[in-house]
Amino acid sequence: MKTTEWTNLLSAPPSKPLVAPSILSADFGSLADDCRAVLDSGADLLHIDIMDGHFVPNLSMGPATCASLRKHFPDVYLDVHLMIEEPEKFIQSFIDAGADHVTVHVEVVDDPMAIAASIRELGASPGLALNPETPVEAVMPFVEAFDLILVMSVHPGYSGQAFLPEVLEKVRALRAKFGDTIRIEADGGVSPKTAPACLEAGYDVLVSGSSVFGSNDQAADIAAIRGTA
Repeated sequence: MKTTEWTNLLSAPPSKPLVAPSILSADFGSLADDCRAVLDSGADLLHIDIMDGHFVPNLSMGPATCASLRKHFPDVYLDVHLMIEEPEKFIQSFIDAGADHVTVHVEVVDDPMAIAASIRELGASPGLALNPETPVEAVMPFVEAFDLILVMSVHPGYSGQAFLPEVLEKVRALRAKFGDTIRIEADGGVSPKTAPACLEAGYDVLVSGSSVFGSNDQAADIAAIRGTA
C-alpha cells in the first residue's frame, strides 16, 4: 500500500522489488474487485497503461478510470504509463484524477527535462520510458531528472506478449552507470518464469498483467515475481 514506502524508495536505495499489476489485464466489468484482489494478495501498487491508438496500435482508458480507482483505493499508489503522443496535454488531467506517478516516452517528448519538472510541480513523481527498439543512450542524458526509467520488455500496445530478453542489456547499462539511485521498471511479459532474469539484470519494479490477474493463486504469483516465494 501506498505512498510512504514507494516515495521514499524512489528517492533512496530500493529495499525490495515492487510488483505492479497492470489493470489492462483486469476484468473491467469488475475492475475494483479485481484490483482489490491483487492488492490483498500482496501487490505494492497499480499500473495504469494509457494508449491512444497513435503512438501504439491500441486504445485503452482515460483519466476517468484513474479517478475511479482513486475513489475506491484512496491509499494505493497509482502508476500511470502514458503510451500516447503529446503527453504534455494530458499529464495534469491524470494527476488531477489521482495519479501518484506519471511516465512518458522518450520517443515523443521534445524536452524530457521540462516534462520531469512539470510532473514534479504538479505533485507527482516522473518517469521516462523507452521502447525495445530505442537505444538506451536516448535516455542516458535525462535519467537523473526522473525517479524511474521504464525499459519496455515488449513492444507496447497489447497485454499478453512474450518477454524480450534482449532489453536486459539496457537495464544492466543503466544500473552500471546510476547504481541504485533510480528505480527501473519492467513492463510486458513479466511472470514467475521471466522475473528472475529481470531481477538479476537490475529491474526493481515489475509490472505484470495477465500473469497476475489470470493466476489461480495471485499471492503465490506475486511472491514468485518479487523473488520471495
